Amino acid sequence: MKKIGIIGLGILGSAVASHLVDSGFNVTAYNRTKEKTLQLKEKGVKIASSPKEVAEDSELVIIIVRDADAVKKVSFESNGIVYGNHDKLIVADMSTIDPSESKNISKKFQEYNINKLDIPVMGGPNVAITGNLVMMASGNKENFDKCRKVFEKIANKVFFLGDSGVAHTIKLAMNLQITMLALALSEGITLVKKANVDPKIFLEILNSTYFKTGMSENKAPKMIDGKYDVTFTLANLKKDINTMTGAAKSLGIELPMIKKAGEIYEDAVRAGFGDMDYTSIIEHIKKINKTK
Repeated sequence: MKKIGIIGLGILGSAVASHLVDSGFNVTAYNRTKEKTLQLKEKGVKIASSPKEVAEDSELVIIIVRDADAVKKVSFESNGIVYGNHDKLIVADMSTIDPSESKNISKKFQEYNINKLDIPVMGGPNVAITGNLVMMASGNKENFDKCRKVFEKIANKVFFLGDSGVAHTIKLAMNLQITMLALALSEGITLVKKANVDPKIFLEILNSTYFKTGMSENKAPKMIDGKYDVTFTLANLKKDINTMTGAAKSLGIELPMIKKAGEIYEDAVRAGFGDMDYTSIIEHIKKINKTK
C-alpha cells in the first residue's frame, strides 16, 4: 500500500502528511482552505480539489478533521469520499469523535461497500512529524492488517482494540487525562507562586516522584514561563470535553470532574484563550486570581 490520502490539513494532518511523504508514500491531500496546502505541495504532496478526488487516487484515506459533522461532510456530501469509491479503498478516521457517531459513520460507509477503521492517536504534530504517535485502532481486523505497515510508519505504538467505536472510547478517556493534568499543574503552579515559592522547585519535586508525567516534565516549565507552542488548541480540547460528556450521557454515567472542567475551559475560551495551546489554561487560572 503506497497511495495514501489525507483529508484535513490542520496542525496534525499536515504533520502526518509530511511524514508520510518523507517515508516514501505517494500522498494526495485535500483541505477546505487552500492556504494550508502550499508547503505540502512544495514537498511533493498532490493537492486534490475534493475528498472524492483524494479517494480516487488512494488505497487508504485518512480523515483528520474537527468533529463528527466534519467527518460526515467530507465522507457523504457532494464530492465526498464515497463518490470516489473503488475496490481497494479503505477509510481510516483519525478525528476525535463520539464512539456512537463512529459506529454510525462506519455503517453508512458499509452501505457503499467501504470499510472504515477508527485510528485516533495520542501525541501532537511535534511527534507526528517523526512518526512517533501512539495509535488506537478498531474496526475490521482484516482491513487493519492491510494497513498495518502504514500505521506503523505513523505511530511507534499501534494498539488494535476490536470493534468499531472502541478506539474512540479510549481516545476520549485519554483526553480526559490531558484535561485534568493541565488543570492540576495550573492550579499547583498558581498556588505555590502566590505563596512566594519558586514554582520551578515545585516541578523539580513533582518530577522526582511517581506522580510526574510527560506534561509535568515537558510542558509545565513552559507554562511557568508563559510560553505556549501550539500542539493542540484549548478550543479543540474544549470540543473534546463536550464529546466526553456526551458519551458519558449516552452510557448513563456521571463524570462530575470532567463536567466541571468543561465549565472552566469554556470560560477560558470566552476569555480569548481558545486559539492558544491547551496548557494556556494556566493563563485563565491566573486571570481569575489576578496573579501574574
